[in-house]
Amino acid sequence: MIKQLSLDHLHLVGDVYDRGPAPHLIMDTLMRFHSLDIQWGNHDVVWMGAALGQRGCIAHVVRNCARYGNLSVLEDAYGINILPLASFALEAYKDDPCVAFGLKGDPQLAPHDLEMNVKIQKAMAIIQFKVEAKIIDENPSFALSDRKLLDKIDYEKGTVVVDGVEYELIDKVFPTIDPSDPFRLTPEEEEVMQRLEQAFIGSEKLQRHMRFFLDAGSLYKIANGNLLFHAGVPLNDDGSLMEVDVYGGKYKGRALYDVLDRYVRDAYNSASPIARKRGADMLWWLWLAPGSPLFAKSKMATFELYLIAEKEARKEVKNPFYTFLENEEVMAGIFRDFGLDPKTSRIVCGHVPVKVKDGEDPVKCGGKVLTIDGGFSKAYQKTTGIAGYTLISNSYGFVLAAHEPLESVETAVVDEVDIHSSRRVVEHLTQRILVADTDTGTELKEQIDDLEKLLEAYRQNLIVEG
Repeated sequence: MIKQLSLDHLHLVGDVYDRGPAPHLIMDTLMRFHSLDIQWGNHDVVWMGAALGQRGCIAHVVRNCARYGNLSVLEDAYGINILPLASFALEAYKDDPCVAFGLKGDPQLAPHDLEMNVKIQKAMAIIQFKVEAKIIDENPSFALSDRKLLDKIDYEKGTVVVDGVEYELIDKVFPTIDPSDPFRLTPEEEEVMQRLEQAFIGSEKLQRHMRFFLDAGSLYKIANGNLLFHAGVPLNDDGSLMEVDVYGGKYKGRALYDVLDRYVRDAYNSASPIARKRGADMLWWLWLAPGSPLFAKSKMATFELYLIAEKEARKEVKNPFYTFLENEEVMAGIFRDFGLDPKTSRIVCGHVPVKVKDGEDPVKCGGKVLTIDGGFSKAYQKTTGIAGYTLISNSYGFVLAAHEPLESVETAVVDEVDIHSSRRVVEHLTQRILVADTDTGTELKEQIDDLEKLLEAYRQNLIVEG
């Protein structure tokens, strides 16, 4: 009751998924919350695509769960049977040390479970590279042909050519790849993918959570003059809005967000199978494309991160949006494109962790931009040095709360240790904001106006009492 009285509305700027072992519990909690909206993150839309059976999305989701030792998210949370996949991976890669596919972090798995996760991770990585190539071929407007790399491998030399440079591979064992037709799934891989498709589509709980994402979410939100989104608005090197090809149409800025939002909803709601497939493929594109406002980097270097040691090959260059975060003129251009006043509006976004420990400030452009990814996820707390940000808006202005890590549930119970937060006033108003000054106030004014018109109509006998 106290929380509901003190917290009127919650905005969540994306990435519930791929950040820890229990996203389903977070989703259950959010679904019980009295008032909220979500701006989808790239890790959210890839799960939305997987729930529709989109193969590129499924391959990432399963591979990533294995990479962090979180396969229980699939099995225990969503009832997705991975036994056929595990059997295939343990057999196909039984003599393979999988040297490039060690797990991230320390999931504290038993030796047998550790081996299974490693082999599943490699099996799904190879399948991912194959199924992504088919998606790329089917969608030339995606302009992602440079991400097809299995055909750039010299399987005898153990090297690969990326961007014109030849690199030695870290892992040279590929028992399921035919060098003469490297993107073809083996019959066993095809069977694995068919079973996974059926399992994802057939998971009632997953479908319920993804439907909630769709209903409560969007690619961006304008609230009380604030522009909320997950990552960034794609920009050119000169700070102008970057034009992006979406199935042959050219879009930029708010128009890009709007058309992509429609494709996401078509993936779930359209009566046309063609429109649903285009929407599902667009969910995959949103996950990893340079033009995606949810990704905002030059490439998704999954292949390079696994198989190439050289850092220059692995580098994912951020979109110029992040270069111009302190540029008031460029940010003003974004505000105007979204129909907002540059003098009074601000951007609130996440996606890129703020390196607080290195002195990075989440408040940018004189308070016009607030980047609030402080690393709620334990995996990112070493990067940020804190355990997340909460931006609080009230009638006095804005307060940014930085949270300290909570050691464990046991510590909290036994030692009565709570989450400690330090608060920083970002903006303090000399004149408090009234309800009338908010979006809610605008709605109330419109309702009052309608009621007054209705009352006047009764008084003038334009509407007869029933």
